[in-house]
Amino acid sequence: MITTIIVDDERLAREGLKTLLKEFPELEIVAEATNADEALDLIDKHKPQLLFLDIQMPEKTGFDLLEEMIETPFVIFTTAYNEFAIKAFEVNALDYLLKPIQISRLREAIQRVKKQISEINESKDKHKLIDNDQVFIRDGEKCWFVKLKDVRMIESAGNYAKIFFDEHQPLIHRTLNALDERLSEQQFFRANRQQIINMSYIEKIEPFFNSGFLIYMKDGKKIEVSRRQAVKFKELMSL
Repeated sequence: MITTIIVDDERLAREGLKTLLKEFPELEIVAEATNADEALDLIDKHKPQLLFLDIQMPEKTGFDLLEEMIETPFVIFTTAYNEFAIKAFEVNALDYLLKPIQISRLREAIQRVKKQISEINESKDKHKLIDNDQVFIRDGEKCWFVKLKDVRMIESAGNYAKIFFDEHQPLIHRTLNALDERLSEQQFFRANRQQIINMSYIEKIEPFFNSGFLIYMKDGKKIEVSRRQAVKFKELMSL
């Protein structure tokens, strides 16, 4: 079952989507939310795999909700407005459905979700990678064998990930969530929604806005760590 939460401030929109989703028994709707704050609490409680998310809501938008999360479910945006499509895919949404939602488009979106979940489950079956493991990376016609200890950062680029090592920054067709499942948390840390860092390359750490951290990497990059992830980092690294 694919656990699912619907987030939409309009009751009729939620009811209409639930009616359409009856065609997909593999989806289990575990909760509904009418705003971003309510959704955040429900997501923390249920840890859903999939989020149907409206964009325009009172006080906070769907994008605001995603900015407050680190480990996000798969997201399918549902909205009456098409002008947000580019931004939606920039935040790694799997699909963007315009209201009124067409069943054919909904079917395509759910197929994408199932494919992504299958890939993550395959990754979970593999062992965690450690610093001396060597990985194969291919970007177009260029190929590398790279030891993980030489990878200083991995950065999200939509449904791709940019791998930083030496002077290279190749793109591979993997999501950041999928890669995070394979990496040892003793070496790699999910600093925010966009970046995973190799803790061996940390130069220094400073307090930052709203009880977060600002991490300075040895290559000069500055990485912002949210309050939630700062707590996790301290738990991981403290004696």
